[in-house]
Amino acid sequence: MTAYPVQIDIKPEVEAFFDEATNTISYIVKDPTSDACAIVDSVMDIDYAAGRITYGHADAMIARVKDMSARLEWIIETHVHADHLSAAPYIQQHLGGKIGIGSKILVVQDTFGKIFNEGTEFQRDGSQFDALFEDGDTYQIGNLQAFAMYTPGHTPACMVHVMGNAAFVGDTLFMPDGGSARADFPGGDAGVLYDSIQKVLALPDEMRLFMCHDYGPNGRDIQWETTVGDEKAHNIHVGGGKTKAEFVKFRTERDAQLAMPKLIIPSLQVNMRAGAVPTDKDGRPMLKVPVNGL
Repeated sequence: MTAYPVQIDIKPEVEAFFDEATNTISYIVKDPTSDACAIVDSVMDIDYAAGRITYGHADAMIARVKDMSARLEWIIETHVHADHLSAAPYIQQHLGGKIGIGSKILVVQDTFGKIFNEGTEFQRDGSQFDALFEDGDTYQIGNLQAFAMYTPGHTPACMVHVMGNAAFVGDTLFMPDGGSARADFPGGDAGVLYDSIQKVLALPDEMRLFMCHDYGPNGRDIQWETTVGDEKAHNIHVGGGKTKAEFVKFRTERDAQLAMPKLIIPSLQVNMRAGAVPTDKDGRPMLKVPVNGL
């Protein structure tokens, strides 16, 4: 197993931005000893029925970075999201920074490039991103060393990003009463997801975990921060020593009952391009709808 460079004694400043339309939480993460920061899992707004894209959520994050007089160094995607569109290039245009994602983005691009019948102009080599992370790769946010953990299962390209005592888990885990994310998308695997979750739960108990989504189970208020210790003890899908067989049985049965995310078709097309909206032969922004393709 990869030896990860955990620095549990370093506490970055984390500010959350909740997007009610998609139940997504985006983050600004600031190095406590410099003006450098990162943004994790940004959101671009879309009115899918009207075919209209706007940037209110991203603009709020951009304004906050400017208010902090911070310097954006990284725009991190934990995975290719199927339920919201990334605003990474829009944020990069306004604040700079490098866009990074896991290196298995190539698998996702190949899979969905075929589903959306993309032509040869769609590069399947990850070149739309500035950095492709391998398991255990480190990068700097000012003086803060961050690292990426490869955590497939929900998708083939999922990674958890650890910055000091804060880990951004994407869809690998939900809050303890939310459990875990589905594993039935192309390239997903419930058994692989269980193994990835165990990697996350092997981090120190006091490690702060920040969710990408929360749906307020049983009517509770939206939450997005917990700890490894709390997940190990209380997560309804994997906590309390639940076995891999138990998890796979539950996850497989549960996934068979779930509808497709409402924004999966536009999200995949945009996010596999690092947040860029595809265009038609005349250069106009245009999305496809593959019929019976997913």
